[in-house]
Amino acid sequence: MLELYFKYRRVIARFRSGALGNEIDGIAADLSRAGYKRGSAKLYLARIARFSAYATGCGCSKSTPIPPQIVDRYLRARPTTAARWAAQGAICFAARCFPERFAVEPSQDDPDRPLLADYLQHLRVIRGLRLKTCEGLVLTARRILVWHRRHLSGAPLSALVAKHVLVMTRDLLSGCRSDSARSSTTSYMRSFLRYLHWENLNAQDLAQFVPKTPCWRLAHLPPRVAWEDVRRAIDAIETTTPSGMRDRAMMLLLATTGLRNRELRELELGDIRWRAGELVLRHTKGHRDRVVPLLEETGAALAKYVLHARPVTTDRRVFLSCVPPVRPFCHSSNISRIVRFRLERAGIRIQRGGAHLLRHSLATRLVEKRLPIKEVADLLGHRNIDTTYLYIKVAVTQLADVALPFPGGAS
Repeated sequence: MLELYFKYRRVIARFRSGALGNEIDGIAADLSRAGYKRGSAKLYLARIARFSAYATGCGCSKSTPIPPQIVDRYLRARPTTAARWAAQGAICFAARCFPERFAVEPSQDDPDRPLLADYLQHLRVIRGLRLKTCEGLVLTARRILVWHRRHLSGAPLSALVAKHVLVMTRDLLSGCRSDSARSSTTSYMRSFLRYLHWENLNAQDLAQFVPKTPCWRLAHLPPRVAWEDVRRAIDAIETTTPSGMRDRAMMLLLATTGLRNRELRELELGDIRWRAGELVLRHTKGHRDRVVPLLEETGAALAKYVLHARPVTTDRRVFLSCVPPVRPFCHSSNISRIVRFRLERAGIRIQRGGAHLLRHSLATRLVEKRLPIKEVADLLGHRNIDTTYLYIKVAVTQLADVALPFPGGAS
């Protein structure tokens, strides 16, 4: 299969002589089936071949799995961060194609792995949390176990008592820079300490000794973009290319329906009710489906993308990458990067944020237009209407109506 990308026999022979020489033709076939461009596939194969030769020089053969230490050593030897990320991406692709060729690090090297795996299973199955939500909980649990091993070396988890919890809280909060981070950390600590008690790993429910950290949810203004700037960014998107048609449909959806990043990524073709002018959002953040209206301009842009720019594929997701390999967007950063690019392309500078900026901008505009707060909450999918009250703070015209006159000033 290498002959599909390379014509020189010496190059092909060199690629097949490394530790992954028996698998590199299969990797080339997977790259071709995935739809990678010829140039991209050649880059991936060249990077894999360089790592394969390095592994051979470290004593790895074509029949033995490559240990993770070799991979880490190779990545650390890359001269730049960009080269390190590029090599890591190619090696990860090879590992997905042939996982048996890469040795799994033994669990005894990470003594916390079994307990953290059980905790993650508890969060997913018993508590029904999404994987994204579990990431912060598991990370804090690992920090607790590291702290326990450092300060109570050799002692079981049952040796933890209230005074240890107070010192641990102080140490873990020392690295937090905001009220929200401190509040999340203490909440995650309580969750793991309750799990230890639930699993009979500690006789006490130590969660009650974790002090509460105040976090005033309505103390800050939501980041947003002026509606005129949102409109200008959308109008500036060219619709002569597939990516332009896709990005315009995405921006209009985010700006007129208030979709969350994940809701946009998981939107499927069957969720669009063309005749009714509605979108059905399934398995949202609140674990319930909701229906949002599809405006005429947004529906027209979405139809234009689906009919003329969306790649031909069996995948049912609406929005896909336009550059091979064609696939749905897997990470929230993909959508946010597109939003930031389109805003900056229109000359709108933003400090942080991405797709959620348009959601905040829509909510602010609806409140300023004096729509009932309950209708705004329903559109955004807020289960608690108190969450929507945050946007009233930015409705300056409404606040001016209820403000008391300045003593001694004009009435």
